Amino acid sequence: MFLGTHHPKLDDKGRLTLPAKFREAMAGGLMVTKGQDHCLYVFPRDEFEQMARKVAEAPFTNEAVRAYQRYLFAGTDEQEPDGQGRIKIATELRRYAGLTKECVVIGAINRLEIWQAERWQSYLDDHEEGYAQAREEVLPGVF
Repeated sequence: MFLGTHHPKLDDKGRLTLPAKFREAMAGGLMVTKGQDHCLYVFPRDEFEQMARKVAEAPFTNEAVRAYQRYLFAGTDEQEPDGQGRIKIATELRRYAGLTKECVVIGAINRLEIWQAERWQSYLDDHEEGYAQAREEVLPGVF
């Protein structure tokens, strides 16, 4: 389970050091892909494969499904962390997420998310009140 907020820096070669507490879960390889809200999703390989099977089962006769499948799979990069826990973020993925030196990595249960630091802060500012006011309709039966 991935939890917490971390502030690694992107180096000049486009590499990001994964937080140490997550490295064991990612040791078997990982998949970096474009996420919603212009962040990147980082899945352990087996978690991505499970999700990919579900996405692939959607009816490809639906235009929106085809578009989503294309965007997801074409924008995914397979990585293995190096000995120091760094992964190389592909140029297109860095562009999509607006990544600069200052990054934020958050745990999101089954994945990590990589955000450009200012974009993450803006997201928090925009959604904090909604979270504070969340009602049962958002997650029925949880609270």
